Amino acid sequence: MIHKLKNHICETFVGKEETVENLLICLFSGGHVLLEGIPGVGKTTLASTLARSVACDFGRIQFTPDTLPTDVMGTEIFNMKTGNFEYREGAVMHQIVLADEINRTSPKTQASLLEAMAEGQTTVGGVRYKLPQPFMVIATQNPIEFMGTYPLPEAQIDRFMMKITVSYPDAAEELRMTRNMLEGKTPETVESVITSEDVLRIRAEVAQTVIKDDVIGYARNIAEMTRNEKRFVLGASPRAVLALVRASQAKAYLEGRDFVKPDDVKAVAPFILGHRLTLTSEARIAKENKDDILLKLIHKTKIPL
Repeated sequence: MIHKLKNHICETFVGKEETVENLLICLFSGGHVLLEGIPGVGKTTLASTLARSVACDFGRIQFTPDTLPTDVMGTEIFNMKTGNFEYREGAVMHQIVLADEINRTSPKTQASLLEAMAEGQTTVGGVRYKLPQPFMVIATQNPIEFMGTYPLPEAQIDRFMMKITVSYPDAAEELRMTRNMLEGKTPETVESVITSEDVLRIRAEVAQTVIKDDVIGYARNIAEMTRNEKRFVLGASPRAVLALVRASQAKAYLEGRDFVKPDDVKAVAPFILGHRLTLTSEARIAKENKDDILLKLIHKTKIPL
């Protein structure tokens, strides 16, 4: 089923298979994902294709500087006929939410997503509303545009399980992308392969994937290495360790195994930890590469036998 889903997405979204696989890891482990890439590389196409492939309710909100928290969470509207306030749903009341160009809106509006991402609910007028399940936020941002943007604070970045960079396609991929456009293969024409109930069942099975204490310790040791690295202002948080363990379970599940190997941890660690790390000013002046430092730390961490 998962193999069929992955191939189905790749038929419409033309890009690296690793990108699609990491997105599925986030979906099946209950995480949220931050897609970063220049305009036009298919970030929105990927998100909408995923939603339609799994028969999930899809909502998209285009963030701008004047977007309000009520646009995200919803608001209460006074009904003149009944004399009562009624809840009007916001963008988060969908199973898969695309927060397009999330760094274009104000910090207050960005923060309105935090409760939904962390607790699967939103509070409006003192009343809590449960979000539909499965629930997933896919946010996008442009890495090269700074005018009129509000960089995400560390607290919100930490809520995203993964940050995935969507890059330029190669020549063969771009040719296939053009052919798909000429043949009318768009996200709107995508048919569902699995249901939202299947996603919930797979999430439950992923949570049962066996991971030994030594492998959990390996994930924790990688995080500890980032905390002791002097070129980082911030190391990986305890939430990052939990995300690393859960994503490793999903990685093993996608590989067809019911147990986690250290290689699973090593494979997902760069995508789980990279966006949570901050270089010191001295390291930035020295033009150190954060991703290179992280990879060296991962390779230096002792692998359990």
